[in-house]
Amino acid sequence: MDVHVVVAPVFGTNCCVVVADVERADGRRDCVVVDAGAGTADGVARVVDEHGLVPRAVLATHGHVDHTWDAADVCDRYGVPLRLHAADVYRISDPFGTIGLGGQLDAPAGAVSDALTQALADFGCTPRDYRTPSEVQGFDGASVELQAGDVRLRAVHAPGHTEGSTLYLVPGADRTGLVLSGDVLFAGGVGRTDLPGADVDAMLATLRGVVAGLDPELGVVPGHGPTTTVRHELATNPFLGG
Repeated sequence: MDVHVVVAPVFGTNCCVVVADVERADGRRDCVVVDAGAGTADGVARVVDEHGLVPRAVLATHGHVDHTWDAADVCDRYGVPLRLHAADVYRISDPFGTIGLGGQLDAPAGAVSDALTQALADFGCTPRDYRTPSEVQGFDGASVELQAGDVRLRAVHAPGHTEGSTLYLVPGADRTGLVLSGDVLFAGGVGRTDLPGADVDAMLATLRGVVAGLDPELGVVPGHGPTTTVRHELATNPFLGG
């Protein structure tokens, strides 16, 4: 499957448009959108129009707002649901409270909340502009086959950064494939574990039991920053013993 990356102007979230290999009868292809960060909706629409795509779902690697800000916009444009692991569904209706901002939307406390509010202000909006998608679907299980139209992905539960953090495994037609790792794994790093709902022990278990067991030939598109490979991270990432 092809993957097109749209980088969000807020926090540089990598939003991925995953395209099915199968062509529909009308000559178009189905796709899913993963991690619709703030400011990605128009970029996604350009990719959809340019490549003749039909969005079938929006997915999130986890429920942090920098990965879901434009989910409602994309979902509304194409009449599709937002899907993510059930353990993070609660974050979607309260994206700021669940990262420690609480109810003081105009006077957030804490460095994370301050940074988020400033980033949104630079983009021309405030936390009050956030919209919850009209349809949110949770899935559960350690490893789940997800299908949306002709797009089939494997969702692997990878808690630690959040309770419902998920890796999406994308098969490749002529290559091993990709893993969309969200904020679990970055090039040279891993997701932080000091935010509400994070868990150091769960993250260590994910890194040792899930990430370390991935096919080394998989490419990695993280939630932020440059792409990498599982093999490179296993060899060099200090959090994986590299």
